[in-house]
Amino acid sequence: MTAVGGTDAPPAPRDGEHQAPRRGRAAREGLRSAGPRARLLLEEVGDVMILTGKTLISAVRPPYPYGDEFIAQFLFALRQCFLPLMLTIFCVAYSVPGLQAANFLTLFGALDRMGGLFTLAVVRELGPIICAIVVAGAAGTAITADLGARKIREELDALQVLGVDPVKNLVVPRFLALILLTGLFDVFAIVFGITGGLVATLIYGARLEPFFATFFTSSSITDLWGSVVKSLIFGGVTAIICCYKGMTVSGGAAGVGRAVNQAIVVVFLGIGAVNYVFTQTLLATHPEINLIR
Repeated sequence: MTAVGGTDAPPAPRDGEHQAPRRGRAAREGLRSAGPRARLLLEEVGDVMILTGKTLISAVRPPYPYGDEFIAQFLFALRQCFLPLMLTIFCVAYSVPGLQAANFLTLFGALDRMGGLFTLAVVRELGPIICAIVVAGAAGTAITADLGARKIREELDALQVLGVDPVKNLVVPRFLALILLTGLFDVFAIVFGITGGLVATLIYGARLEPFFATFFTSSSITDLWGSVVKSLIFGGVTAIICCYKGMTVSGGAAGVGRAVNQAIVVVFLGIGAVNYVFTQTLLATHPEINLIR
């Protein structure tokens, strides 16, 4: 068919033909924008690993000028985290592996197996994870905000000009304080978590002797030291990430707020990754703990 004026009219585009080039351009732009983001992510991971190495070396290499700062950070985190941690672990252990598991076990007449369940739930998993979450939320965010404010006020640059190493004097005491604190808190978390299980057992009218019998039969020294070591690693991960985010703040006060939000998210992701790797490694190297007696 010819159009007015004697020229052939172009064929009408089929459905989706005019959208295909647009989708292709959008995909190419998305790939181009993903490249810098991936490179930035790898650079941050590398910077965190470098900071971890510097922190470990500075912690063992003399001199040791961070004693007062270490005590101050430890006491600050202790005051901020102790009560929230104890309440959280008690309530979680009482409600989730306590009441709900007791209700399920009652259907099968196996309420006496509650002790073995708490070995798996509280000692191996809930204790270290809740310790890490509470310490990161209370102490880790405070560390990021403190170092971020110092970065914005250029105090970190002033320390370097004066010949003072910020890693040894600021990062190392916070790193050691959170490691020691999470390991100590894990012991209290286990005690308060088991207390929640005992209360749930009493609520269902069961005796406590079967609870303790199955608990001590299923638990072992490996469960205890594995739980403490996992908590120590969680504390180190929290301290390194929060210190890194605080020392790399930019953008004024708003940047400090963004750094705090980013730090807590990255810490939770790191805790999940470390928990998976550590648990798989522990179960593979100690297969006897796979059996709940």
